[in-house]
Amino acid sequence: MEMRSVVKKLLKVTAPIAVLFAGILIVKGLAAARPAPEKVDEETRLVSLYVDEARSDAIQVKVETQGEVRPKTQIDLIPQVSGRIVGLSESFNDGAEFRAGDLLLKIDDTDYRLALANAEAAVARAQTELERQLATRDIKEKEWSGKRQAGEQPTDFSLNLTQVAQAEAELRSAKAQLRQARLDLERTEIRLPFDGRVRAREVGIGQFVTAGTPLGTVFSTDTVEVRLPLTDTQLVELDLPLGYTADDALTAPRVLFSTTLGNKEYQWEGRIVRVSAAVDQDTRLIYATAEVADPYGAAAVEGMPMAVGLFVNARIGGIEELEAIVMPRLALRNEDKVYVINEENRLEIRTVEVISTSEDQVLVASGVAPGEHVVTSTLPNATDGMEVEPLFRNTQS
Repeated sequence: MEMRSVVKKLLKVTAPIAVLFAGILIVKGLAAARPAPEKVDEETRLVSLYVDEARSDAIQVKVETQGEVRPKTQIDLIPQVSGRIVGLSESFNDGAEFRAGDLLLKIDDTDYRLALANAEAAVARAQTELERQLATRDIKEKEWSGKRQAGEQPTDFSLNLTQVAQAEAELRSAKAQLRQARLDLERTEIRLPFDGRVRAREVGIGQFVTAGTPLGTVFSTDTVEVRLPLTDTQLVELDLPLGYTADDALTAPRVLFSTTLGNKEYQWEGRIVRVSAAVDQDTRLIYATAEVADPYGAAAVEGMPMAVGLFVNARIGGIEELEAIVMPRLALRNEDKVYVINEENRLEIRTVEVISTSEDQVLVASGVAPGEHVVTSTLPNATDGMEVEPLFRNTQS
């Protein structure tokens, strides 16, 4: 009985261990029976990249910027005489057009006509007085002719020379006042020596104005100009020096202006006539000035003038053509790096000298040769010498 009891106890202790051991054996057997996994091909798969062919071309560098159209000549009309406004021309209204010599505004000239008449009378009196003093001088001269022989010497006053000099001075003064009176009378009429338009009128009929009162603002329509901001890089791209002044409008750099009005684009052509001689201290930019002749006439496109106040885009062409390597804009990385695939399909990271960039292409002077293939795909972890698979998506001609 004791033996059976011992055996039962041993079985209770060893049975779980035996079951556990048997389970381990079964798991190992199943694992051994499972088919071995296929070996992974350890050969690295090549990265496929789109490439384009770099090409050589004679190009004219173009720079894009913007600016506001403003008149070349604009003045504030200010009267030089006082009086009540008695006449306003239809041409002197906001936006109205006027011609050289047109009467724009008339100030009451009654007082100035009276002043002119008084000045003319003063000249006549001064002339008469001078003639009287000259006659007196002649008489005095005869009277003193005998006295000189006796040894007496006359004074200027006794010969009436002082009185003549004074009368001559009075006549000159009277004539000056006459010229001023005529000038004041002329100034009651406001006329301009150029064709133009009225930007703003600030007075009305019947209003009393004094000398210095603003009457309005007008500008000439013969030429408009656009002040274009450029970076120093853009100035170098255009091969324009600081302080540049065009000798001849026909050879000056061309500018193509454009703007959209009513869902329609309009374009005008102008020329760079000068470049500022210093860098702006606030913006660190350099300003070039372009001009467009006859913007409201011959230069108007389909009846649309290049009007003062328009904000326009500008594309400036360089003075001379340059030999450059042309490639897609996507090929340029980090401002001056290009990925080139050599004949062994290995990547070369090149540093290039950039001439100019635009939305769709980049121009470089060195770093890539014509015919070489440049990568246009995104490649985050590029390494020099890595092997790649080129895909020829677009070969530029």
